[in-house]
Amino acid sequence: MLLSYQECIEKYGTDYKIRKSIDSGELFIKEKGIYSDKKYVPELEIISKKYPNAIITLNSAFYYYGLTDTIPDYYHMATPKNTRKISDTRVKQFYENSDAFDKGKTLLQYDGVNISIYNRERLLVELIRNKRKFPFDLYKELIVNYRKLVGELDMGLVAEYAYELPKTNMVMEVLRREVL
Repeated sequence: MLLSYQECIEKYGTDYKIRKSIDSGELFIKEKGIYSDKKYVPELEIISKKYPNAIITLNSAFYYYGLTDTIPDYYHMATPKNTRKISDTRVKQFYENSDAFDKGKTLLQYDGVNISIYNRERLLVELIRNKRKFPFDLYKELIVNYRKLVGELDMGLVAEYAYELPKTNMVMEVLRREVL
């Protein structure tokens, strides 16, 4: 189990007792401010603990949902616009309009790690909104995989997200032309 420094203080009481637990091998330092009772912890779990208010999006989310086999170079994470910059080289941060930030947020268990991630419907809208930021072959792979899933998707939810997020007309036109 991962613990923040504050959670360690609540559990162990003092900084001295935390250091004693580290020295005895009961607790391990994973990163600054992140501790674990296990020696080995997946990096995804550390990232999720370190940035609890961020939501996994775009390339990372497509990979975790199995829509692509392209392993992302970064953890793509969305945060509200007023959030301070994440200065972690492993994370690519996307600022989202605060009103729409939580739309489509869900929990997914990936390799035993619970992560905050956008649902597939929201990701389809994000894919189309950010179409020009993707290499053509990756974009086409994702669209083809979405075509295979179209029966499983809640298209009412897709339309709702399309109308609440920027580029509504373009998103609806591309949905009709390329996905449906």
